[in-house]
Amino acid sequence: MLLFTPGPTPVPESVRQAMATPTLHHRTPEFEAIFKEARERLMRLLGMDECVMLASSGTGAMQACVINLCKQKALTINAGKFGERFGKIVKAMNRELVELKYEWNTPASLEDIKAALAANPDIDALFIQVSESAGGLRHPVEEIAQYIKSVRPEIMVVADGITAVGVEKIDTTHIDALVTGSQKALMLPPGLAMIGLSSDAVAKIGEGEDYYFNLASEIKKQQQNTTAYTAPTTLIIGLNAIFDAIEQEGFESLYTQTAARAKATQGALEALGLRIYPSTPARSMSTVIDEDAEAIRKLLKTKYSVNIAGGQDHLKGKIFRINQMGLIPVHESVWVVNAIEMALADLGRRAFDGTASHLFNEIYFKEL
Repeated sequence: MLLFTPGPTPVPESVRQAMATPTLHHRTPEFEAIFKEARERLMRLLGMDECVMLASSGTGAMQACVINLCKQKALTINAGKFGERFGKIVKAMNRELVELKYEWNTPASLEDIKAALAANPDIDALFIQVSESAGGLRHPVEEIAQYIKSVRPEIMVVADGITAVGVEKIDTTHIDALVTGSQKALMLPPGLAMIGLSSDAVAKIGEGEDYYFNLASEIKKQQQNTTAYTAPTTLIIGLNAIFDAIEQEGFESLYTQTAARAKATQGALEALGLRIYPSTPARSMSTVIDEDAEAIRKLLKTKYSVNIAGGQDHLKGKIFRINQMGLIPVHESVWVVNAIEMALADLGRRAFDGTASHLFNEIYFKEL
């Protein structure tokens, strides 16, 4: 079965083998050396002044950012389940909330953000997704962050990059916190969350307010190559292993391949008469809206050994989402679009003629 859901992604064999080595105690020089290496490599990937690793899902990192970087009122962008989640966390942490809500195929509007800031001079943090995976949408995060810092530099700009880090080079010049998780483009099992931080964010964190998600204590400990609480040792060993695998060709090569895979997949799907759902698609996944979405997913899984994701809430049964993150062998991506073409033939939608695989290869290899 090919796993093509947009998280969890498959874990490469080399990474599984690295994580299968004997368990290390986290308070030892041996593990501190491993942690130091992972931290330095992660800092380079995120392109931030500081970073922390947390034993949690990505949601834990989202909550940590709300607790530590929003003291009064948050502006959140809700264009999917994860933007909605930021709003729920803000309320749970007893911060005031201003929410801009969009359909799941529509990116945030800079004009809406300008209006919200003008009406709420006490907003001290913005929370937004780079890639909103509920609908496969890409927000114009860099443009929004640049504007906010030009008019209100004290506002903390927090970007959820869980399905964007490792997918594309993100300009973090005006971003204060960039969140990611282990089970997406970094191709690890779930359970490790990571946050890149600006120097301004570190200053605002101060002493921290929370207990477990106290980023001040984590920064202090992690600068000493350890963690405040028990480290997810196996996942951090795996993180170094996936860095080893990616760095054989380099992250720029990975970004180029991912962009080519995204363009080729989208082109192949559109050639089959399918409609891409978001108006600004993220590179992390291709999302199709179609009346036969569930029937296509079922055929892919039961007949063609491909597991892709569906939709949630009002999009349940209406969309399907194909992963494009990570070190994906090109022949696997070709098989996925080929299987979709065969599924459409099974449903009587169009005759199979090999259009998808032919076009995918034509677009992909021209882009490299």
